Amino acid sequence: MRSIVYTIFLIMCSIAVQAQKSIRVGAKHFNEGYILSEMIALILEDGGFTVERKFNLGGTVVSFEALRTSAIDIYPEYTGTIAAEILKQNRSVTAADLAPLLRDNWSLEISAPYGFNNTYALVVPQELADKAALKTISDLAQHSELRIGMSFEFLKREDGWDNLARHYGLRQQPTGLEHGLAYQAIHEKKIDVTDAYSTDGEIKRYELVVLKDDKVFFPEYQAVSFYTAALPVRAKALVHKLTGAITETEMQRMNSQALFEQRSHREIANEFLVSKGLIGSKDTASDSGIASILEKTWIHIQLTFMALLAAIVVAFPLGIVLYRYPALSKVVLYIAGILQTIPSIALLALLIPLAGIGTTPAVIALFLYALLPILRNTMIGLFTVDPPLKNVATAMGLTRMQRLRLVEIPLAMPMILAGIRTAAVINVGTATLAAFIGAGGLGEFIVTGLALNNTSLILKGAVPAALLAVILELVFEAIEWLLIPRHLRQKVL
Repeated sequence: MRSIVYTIFLIMCSIAVQAQKSIRVGAKHFNEGYILSEMIALILEDGGFTVERKFNLGGTVVSFEALRTSAIDIYPEYTGTIAAEILKQNRSVTAADLAPLLRDNWSLEISAPYGFNNTYALVVPQELADKAALKTISDLAQHSELRIGMSFEFLKREDGWDNLARHYGLRQQPTGLEHGLAYQAIHEKKIDVTDAYSTDGEIKRYELVVLKDDKVFFPEYQAVSFYTAALPVRAKALVHKLTGAITETEMQRMNSQALFEQRSHREIANEFLVSKGLIGSKDTASDSGIASILEKTWIHIQLTFMALLAAIVVAFPLGIVLYRYPALSKVVLYIAGILQTIPSIALLALLIPLAGIGTTPAVIALFLYALLPILRNTMIGLFTVDPPLKNVATAMGLTRMQRLRLVEIPLAMPMILAGIRTAAVINVGTATLAAFIGAGGLGEFIVTGLALNNTSLILKGAVPAALLAVILELVFEAIEWLLIPRHLRQKVL
């Protein structure tokens, strides 16, 4: 009897621990991705799990790497994308065929489809379609004058523009655009054709025509949950509530609500799930008020200063060493310069396999970008100290270290502080991109605003970031005023 009670106790403890385990839900940075990820998160929370939202992940590559390296546990994906972009398989591969391939290659799994096919498509304005008799993608081959703008991800996907153009014999050279901004561009007649998802709410709003895929290039893009095999069994069962629960019409309506009714993704997802009886009713208070701005600003400050402090600790003494051994300076500065030229989003993506997503890779990237200005200014400041002053210090009997500590570093301090000041301002701006790897900060507003083509949301992140940069300038000006002698300060300023 005692053993039975003990066994029951262990089972209950196991269930309690499982319920308390935090499940990290990811989301790509586009409208539908946010809504579907909120549905997953809300279903898990309704089932008793603690959920950590890792939204705004930068496209398929970043999201998949985050899942593969266990930086997230689950996110919504599409079967066509998994087949063509991740597995590099023939586009006719079915959802059933994907399961063993994902399990054998990466110990990953997918759920049954949600019920709608969000295929890629090319769209044109209704007026243009009527005027140029555009009904199919093949018809584009007869109109080389058309201006085509494509989302950046679609340009280089396996199931994207390059292969589509070869498949249909299209000769146009498209321009890269953010997906949310492409609709605005086509509405303002700055472009004539763009890529779209068939459930996008903008298609009906802007009176666009979906060109028929008459040569059957695009596969089916059935929406599914994409997760690690280690996801708790009960969590998998909860997520399967979405199986067959969403139609294309319903998904398009929810996308429209986010875009044109300015409703939050969480509110939209909650309303849909409650109406379907998939979760119980719960409060979904908006998270876009002053408290949210302050919270994200604080995260932004933390990212900036952790990276800046690390860069100072490394670059300042390294600059002194290179000043003492100038033969090494060119090589080190060359390496630091190369790091500075790597595009921010590319560097963040490259760090995911090494450091996952979130704060760690963001701080590493910001640290690398802050190195060059601090290192270079430290060296320049020391090298440009007037030689007669060095000679006077030597004649006074100062040792090399004493001369460095008492004469050279104080005289070089204006230039050193200028480098730190530059690095700080660079970090404030670059830290907005940390949102693409789930690190949070003010970039979350900007990335979400771009996805929704919502200027007010973009400004909600951009304005505090700009103010933060201005405040930093004033802080460093005050530091220079306090630490640098007046005659040197006036020379620099």
